Amino acid sequence: MSSKLFADAIMICRSRLAVCLICGLSLWVAGCGVYSFTGTSLSPDIKTFTVLNFSTGVAGGPANLPIQVNEKLKEYFQRNTSLTLLPTGGDLILEGTLTGYDVLPVAPTANDQAGFNRLTMTVQIRFTNTLDETKDFDQAFSFYADFPQGQTLNQNESRLLPGIIDQIVQNIFNKSAADW
Repeated sequence: MSSKLFADAIMICRSRLAVCLICGLSLWVAGCGVYSFTGTSLSPDIKTFTVLNFSTGVAGGPANLPIQVNEKLKEYFQRNTSLTLLPTGGDLILEGTLTGYDVLPVAPTANDQAGFNRLTMTVQIRFTNTLDETKDFDQAFSFYADFPQGQTLNQNESRLLPGIIDQIVQNIFNKSAADW
């Protein structure tokens, strides 16, 4: 019976040692700037970011839509990184243009009517990493949400836009700061 207790004690010690090793390795990796638990893969040399005022290249959408996207992007970076926001000249620079704001019918029904309407928003982002130009990109990001055919855009816009903007901002962050 005592050999079973001894074997159990050794197994518990091994488990605790494994947990300690994993925790230690995780802290070491995070401390080296290789990975952070916020999901970013930014170099430790990057200290600042700038989000230039977004513009609009479309006629649709609320007049303050570029400002909404701009502010959400700033907030997301501040919440998920330790970078300092600068009005100009950051290590990372994001600038964007709203290039699409469309409502299209989708999901045809048996009587050739659309079952839903789809609101799609597209933002063209130019990202500049002043410390590593290989990370630069110029890319469109879009997302959509559907609403019932029997309802108007005005009835749904204020409900749908926050989710669309949040997803676009998260996708921009993932591409620029998390390098996905």
